[in-house]
Amino acid sequence: MRRWHQIHRIFLSRPERLLPTSALGITLLAFIALPSYSDAELTSFDTYNALQVFARLAPLVLGLGLTMLAGEFDLSVVGTYALGGMLAVQYGGTDWKLGIAAALGAGVVIGLTQGTIIARLGVPSMPVTLATYIALLGLTNALSGGLSKSYANPDVTLWLDKPVSEVFSPRSLMTIAAFVVIGSILGFSRWGREVRAIGSDRRASRVSGVQSDRVLIGLFVTSAVLAATSGALLNYSLGAANPDPGVQPLILAAAGALLGGVSLSGGHGSVAGLLAGALTVAFLAQIVTAAQLPTYTAQLFYAGLLALIVVVDAPGLQRAWTRGTIRITSRKVLT
Repeated sequence: MRRWHQIHRIFLSRPERLLPTSALGITLLAFIALPSYSDAELTSFDTYNALQVFARLAPLVLGLGLTMLAGEFDLSVVGTYALGGMLAVQYGGTDWKLGIAAALGAGVVIGLTQGTIIARLGVPSMPVTLATYIALLGLTNALSGGLSKSYANPDVTLWLDKPVSEVFSPRSLMTIAAFVVIGSILGFSRWGREVRAIGSDRRASRVSGVQSDRVLIGLFVTSAVLAATSGALLNYSLGAANPDPGVQPLILAAAGALLGGVSLSGGHGSVAGLLAGALTVAFLAQIVTAAQLPTYTAQLFYAGLLALIVVVDAPGLQRAWTRGTIRITSRKVLT
């Protein structure tokens, strides 16, 4: 009973901690109930498709979410995603490993450059990563001549999308593995505590001995490598590279990170929550597809969802919730 009261008190102090599990639970219930409110028949292929969407978006959610944990925001993930995919297709035709190496190299360079500018020079991440996003899209278009490039290695394409246990694929399993590895590092090493300390109060973290510059650079490198690898694997899977993926991947990645319980102000969140947020967005996208909803309906839904999350994460609402919780607790103690 005492343990239950401790958990209850924690969730009352920060109700957004309930967001990842509650959002995923509601979404999965809506997915299971799909035949009851649409003409769609639910099959294992629908789950497979949802996890394919997850494999495409989850690395962006994870990379963006990691920078948000530290109080930053990496808008360049979609540009890195596009460039990594284009490099993989152009250089991995004869040997897929060369394409992956090119994408990884680009991700490391982009992450190091951005992280160094933001950490060492103290420049806010938003303008830096926005400028990088625009520059990377321009570079990707220049490399491709503004045209899509085909990938002529069908063996790799077929293997990446080969069903495993009916609902998984090598690509989705690799994505889950990335969450497990990074989650273990954050959960069982000093790095995880330092990331949250930087997001909560960067100045205080430096005073306490945290190497904040090094951690920030590492976060931006991780984010860029995840985005570039995701773009490479996606384009191998599609058999083509598109020089302009549009802004929807960034919108869905931001929605996934916020649904995963990452605070806009930094310092709060977990990799497990980001995993739940990515799965929520993936299954929501499959519900929209299976139910054959109009495109504008899906866009309005995602816009409303983002607005709701931002309101829930608003500092003023959190302070009001905290004051209300203190009053209720005080009354219970007095009675």
